[in-house]
Amino acid sequence: MHHYCRRDLLTKAGSGFGGIALSALLAQDGLSRAPHFKPKAKSVIWCFLDGGASHMDLFDPKPLLNKLDGQPLPDSFQRPVTAMGRTAFTPLLGSKRTFAQHGQSGTWVSDWYPEIATCVDEIAVIRNCTADGLNHVGSVCQMNTGSILGGRPCLGSWSVYGLGSDSTNLPGYVVLLDYPEEPPGGKRNWSTGFIPATFQGTQFRDGNTPILHLAPPAGMSDQRQRSKLDFIQQLNRRHREARAEDDELEARIAAYEMAYRMQSSATEAVDLGSESQETLNLYGLDRKETQRNGRNCLLARRLVERGVRFVQLYMGSGSKWDAHKDIEGNHAKNCRESDKPIAGLLKDLRRRGLLDETLVIWAGEFGRTPMSESGDGRDHNPYGFTIWMAGGGIQGGITHGETDDIGLYAVGGHSHVHDIHATILHCLGIDHLDLTFLHNGRDERATVDGGEVIREVLA
Repeated sequence: MHHYCRRDLLTKAGSGFGGIALSALLAQDGLSRAPHFKPKAKSVIWCFLDGGASHMDLFDPKPLLNKLDGQPLPDSFQRPVTAMGRTAFTPLLGSKRTFAQHGQSGTWVSDWYPEIATCVDEIAVIRNCTADGLNHVGSVCQMNTGSILGGRPCLGSWSVYGLGSDSTNLPGYVVLLDYPEEPPGGKRNWSTGFIPATFQGTQFRDGNTPILHLAPPAGMSDQRQRSKLDFIQQLNRRHREARAEDDELEARIAAYEMAYRMQSSATEAVDLGSESQETLNLYGLDRKETQRNGRNCLLARRLVERGVRFVQLYMGSGSKWDAHKDIEGNHAKNCRESDKPIAGLLKDLRRRGLLDETLVIWAGEFGRTPMSESGDGRDHNPYGFTIWMAGGGIQGGITHGETDDIGLYAVGGHSHVHDIHATILHCLGIDHLDLTFLHNGRDERATVDGGEVIREVLA
């Protein structure tokens, strides 16, 4: 049997709840902030395609690429620096997908995404995205934090730092994985960096116990638990008085209160028993291949209904979209797993009147190259790729920007990661230039040292 001093006990017990106390802090300490202007979106659901999806096989058809299949990269194209190094000298790889125009907007979608194709009039496809990183760790980090280097706050943390949460019994920022493997870089992708630890993302586990140690021990009455918590908090605050600079201790103190309230709220939020069979089927919970993402998408809807500000769904967690070889097999599987759940989310939000106030994002860390890798795969491409947005603040049924004739580089302007982040914050009513945090004598912001709102996609 282990014996801990009070300080060790707080460290070991409290760390499991790190970051879930944001709402309590906002309510009790007056940290809640009004938006800079009237927001279109109250919350964000980000479907993160971990590993990098191929834009020219999904939303950006390239007839010339198919025509040049098997030929070397034409001399008219600058040879890019690629992650694997040799890809710039390998033959072009045409797409085997069949593209068609869908909806009243005529948006192009490949046959890998037939369900999402039915929702294109809600979607703004952005084809000219760019990023700075070549590898997964740096690129996933940048798509979350704005920098390829670790140590900065992620966008979800900036969002709840700027706005708080509408829920007093649930975290403001929740992360859901579809596979046990974490994305490259792990938990730093939903960390707070240099802003207070209370704003970090809370990873929910699968099943009816989303937070470890959330359920009270057997035989523990509510009154007894409340008395125990009050005593612990009294000791915590006494310890805190002499350590005003320790924001992690403040997070741990508030985490106890949040965890106490979450014992009923979190369990209720993840219980899908009240959902109709029709709704479960809409998300694909009736199919084995779509159950993981279907459950997470449905859970995301339930969380934003309950006031959670930012929900991030990692789809293919553990870089499963990383198709250096056999892109046909790789993407076919990942698309089957994500297509119906994402479409179900959009349709369910719309019919419940939530889509206009919920910003839905489909984006990974980069795209894929038009040149082949290992003969039948594609390398990483941060020079031109596609994401899309839908819902709160976004004009549906449009396509913005373009890549060149083979899908290698963005042309005629680009939408950098900083621009994407500025646009997301704008939809939430935040001016990215005015959301700052003083760190080492400098006012830092989510978009680091750049970023412009992509106004062409706004409603």
